[in-house]
Amino acid sequence: MHKTIQPAILYFGTPVVLVSTLNEDGTANLAPMSSAWWLQDRCLLGFDPTSQSPRNLLHSGQCVLNLPSADQTALVNRLALTTGSDPVPPHKAMRGYRHDGAKFEAAGATPVPGECVAPPRVAECPVQLEAELEQSWSLAPRGQGAQTRAAPLAIQVRIVRVHVDEHILLADEADRIDPDRWRPLIMSFQQFYGLGPRLGESRLASVPEASYRPGRAMDAMRSATR
Repeated sequence: MHKTIQPAILYFGTPVVLVSTLNEDGTANLAPMSSAWWLQDRCLLGFDPTSQSPRNLLHSGQCVLNLPSADQTALVNRLALTTGSDPVPPHKAMRGYRHDGAKFEAAGATPVPGECVAPPRVAECPVQLEAELEQSWSLAPRGQGAQTRAAPLAIQVRIVRVHVDEHILLADEADRIDPDRWRPLIMSFQQFYGLGPRLGESRLASVPEASYRPGRAMDAMRSATR
């Protein structure tokens, strides 16, 4: 029996991401979020427009998406209810947020220089994705074009460098993650979860992973039409 409801949030389960950016004064900001999904070398991020991370990203055009593993809930929790915005936006103050201008220190995280971007990586995270801004959109409801300041913000970035802990790589393929070893931290309706064991073989896995590399599909289509 299904029941019609009106939930306040629709976070059915996505990986937790620690987004590192640079403030205008050159200091680093680090913020947890879970509204993120990937397609090829692009990632779409969803932000509260009053947060410091999207402001920094739109200003500098760069960020690092650091993915913690399922055993790093403590690190993420140390950043919860903190914001780099000063003053704290009223709606966040109502929820118990406080300003913290030293996010790496607050998290107990170690900054590591990026190779392609200025914001630092989080040394403790098994996956670190350096990224550059592509485009952004306000998710204001249709017909409310002028009332966009409080609307969620969608930002598309392009991954330009990928760093992963060698322990989560496939033993015989240098550029592939072993899904049996990688255990991302998942957030579902504000609670932390991890992945369980593999449930069975996927038919989709019969497709070589390399065929998804950007440009490969287009090359195959061109070859087929010759």
